Amino acid sequence: MIPRVFSNLNDSVICNILSLFHVLSADFVKIAHPDFAFREAAEEACRSIGTVVEKLNTDVELCQSLRRLLADEIVMRSLDPETRRVAELFMFDFEISGIHLDEEKRKKAVNLNVRILDLCNEFLIGAHLPNKIDKHVLPEHIRYNFTAEGNYLQVAGLHADCPDDLVREAAYKIFLYPNAEQLSRLEELLASRNSLAQLVGYDTFSHRALQGTMARNPGIRHVWKDILRNSMYNIDPGLYCPFFSLGACMEGLNYLFSQLLGISLYAEQTQRGEVWSEDVRKLAVVHETEGLLGYIYCDFFQRPDKPHQDCHFTVRGGRLRENGEYQLPVVVLMLSLPHSTRGAPTLLSPGMMENLFHEMGHAMHSMLGRTRYQHVTGTRCPTDFAEVPSILMEYFANDYRVVNQFARHYKTGEPLPKNMVSRLCESKKVCAAADMQLQVFYAVLDQIYHGKHPLRKSTTEILKETQEKVYGLPYVPNTAWQLRFSHLVGYGAKYYSYLMSRAVASMVWKQCFAQDPFDRAMGERYRREMLAHGGGKEPILMVQGMLQKSPSVEDFVDALVSDLDQDFETFIMDS
Repeated sequence: MIPRVFSNLNDSVICNILSLFHVLSADFVKIAHPDFAFREAAEEACRSIGTVVEKLNTDVELCQSLRRLLADEIVMRSLDPETRRVAELFMFDFEISGIHLDEEKRKKAVNLNVRILDLCNEFLIGAHLPNKIDKHVLPEHIRYNFTAEGNYLQVAGLHADCPDDLVREAAYKIFLYPNAEQLSRLEELLASRNSLAQLVGYDTFSHRALQGTMARNPGIRHVWKDILRNSMYNIDPGLYCPFFSLGACMEGLNYLFSQLLGISLYAEQTQRGEVWSEDVRKLAVVHETEGLLGYIYCDFFQRPDKPHQDCHFTVRGGRLRENGEYQLPVVVLMLSLPHSTRGAPTLLSPGMMENLFHEMGHAMHSMLGRTRYQHVTGTRCPTDFAEVPSILMEYFANDYRVVNQFARHYKTGEPLPKNMVSRLCESKKVCAAADMQLQVFYAVLDQIYHGKHPLRKSTTEILKETQEKVYGLPYVPNTAWQLRFSHLVGYGAKYYSYLMSRAVASMVWKQCFAQDPFDRAMGERYRREMLAHGGGKEPILMVQGMLQKSPSVEDFVDALVSDLDQDFETFIMDS
């Protein structure tokens, strides 16, 4: 729906704006489609659309039209808050793209943006390519852990879950061995981002990237300095898998959503050609009084050439149509779960179960968003707020009262014993402080890379220095972990968002749901204050509405620290 206040825009520009939303489908297809030709075509479509976006963001005529709108006090007062915010967000996009520059510099900004898009794609591809090594270099008894290719072995990951220390050490040193081409790509990407930021008037790329977020400026990297401690618990995940069948976990989610939000999930039959794999299942999300809210396609199972990543895609965003009807959102959830066997259904480890809850949190964000415009629907909001609903779901996944509703042994129907749930919840604190420290390291490194340029040292030297200063574990010589840090693309200068979102989710959980995870009144407040607005409302205002107070920097830090406290009863076991 194009609001009347934008009706004086050039028709071709309007068509271009509308066409931008096709990138949602293309972005999904390039990841999930089983046919390489489709993935390749979708990648080219994403690049083409991205180029159009950057050109539109420096279109003077379009910007002047919007500027006249924003300057008209009478018209602005007549608009609803969401329309005003969308107009302001469009102007924000113009400003950070260099609309104020002369024509030559605007063209330079567009070219830099297009080059950055290409570098991001190349870096992502390089980050996931395996490294090869002569098989005779490794001891014979561990070679079977890696894929053979003639006289070489391919090492495609860190093998972090392998119980053999030697396998993990070999994988770490081989997979992270520096690659000159990938290093060159990273250096050019960081330099190009810095050039773009300075061209449009920012000191660093971090300053540009953090505009409009909850953090607002790069000083965020100094916030997390007091959150580091130790802990000590462990479990055998295999003992829990029989209690976490996929069917049971989905029933648990259904029960939780029903109690909290009045929502049920119903399996729907798909039409011929509707899904891209026979394993994909379609769920209708139905509210008890409002009816159908949207659709979730569940692409949950492993298959050849499918990326091993858990993620959420918006295929079609929700929006208000011109006829007054609401366009229902359509999303895809991708997981990498094992298939069922002849003797057992698909069984999830505790980590897989938590990831399922996490991704379903993203889906509910999309399903319950009721924004006027696709531009700000569901998860299309500032990065440091987008992860809040998904991380909050992790707290539900680790509460005994929630788990007790669905965790049943797939053979006997026996409920998961309470002491095992207690150990499972405590196990989340295994090296929790070290993991928090690791996240701080990632966030700080990301900020340094996108800070002042030229960088005072190489990216590897900065990695080594930052790791030993912030993380504590020593750097391993002849490794370059940053070349595998794919989040530098999607979360450039914003990796701190995971910590920020976790802090907000922690505050929401403790204040609103820890006493009763099925509290319908709190569920309705959560929907009204946080889920409904997408990016149509400033995130800090949504947080304030939910918590009914304005959190301070100290509140954010305390929320993370308290989660590491062994004596803090995040999970109420005796209710």
